[in-house]
Amino acid sequence: MKSRYSISIAALMGISIIGLSACEEPKVDAAVFNTLQQCINEPGMLREQCEKSYADARSQHASVAPKYTSVQDCQADFGAGRCEQSPYRTSRGGSVFMPLMMGYMMGSMMGGRGFSNSQPLYRSTSDPKNYRTADNKKAGSKTGRTRVAKSTSQRPSFKSSTISRGGFGSSGRRFGSAAT
Repeated sequence: MKSRYSISIAALMGISIIGLSACEEPKVDAAVFNTLQQCINEPGMLREQCEKSYADARSQHASVAPKYTSVQDCQADFGAGRCEQSPYRTSRGGSVFMPLMMGYMMGSMMGGRGFSNSQPLYRSTSDPKNYRTADNKKAGSKTGRTRVAKSTSQRPSFKSSTISRGGFGSSGRRFGSAAT
């Protein structure tokens, strides 16, 4: 009986390991930078590509960044001095706050010809070493060329609600827009 039990445990462990590795999300090439100049200085990066990606990330920032009804709630998640007023307003005309863009990511190499998209990155107080996307997906801690989970490189979603309490990614309330 002992030998059959041992074989069953070993078989289950092997199947579990295979099952867990099959669930790991595929990774794609990406590049993470704090600043435009850091990208330009990176060997193999083209100035035009860096400028376009940075401009794309900046243009997305206001619409995809997490939104808060108070600067205190934003600072609870991102730190003192790391929040700014959003161009959006609540449906009652109040101010909306969002974290500062702390970097940007260029994602999904396309057959070695370049990066297909870019997006702003943030650093939260709960995970200060890592960059996070606007959808709160970990983009890693290092700058330069890297690999990230495929879903991390996808364009972040538009944020049409504010977070009323601390907790990057918490539920929130909808806001109206005075800006586009």
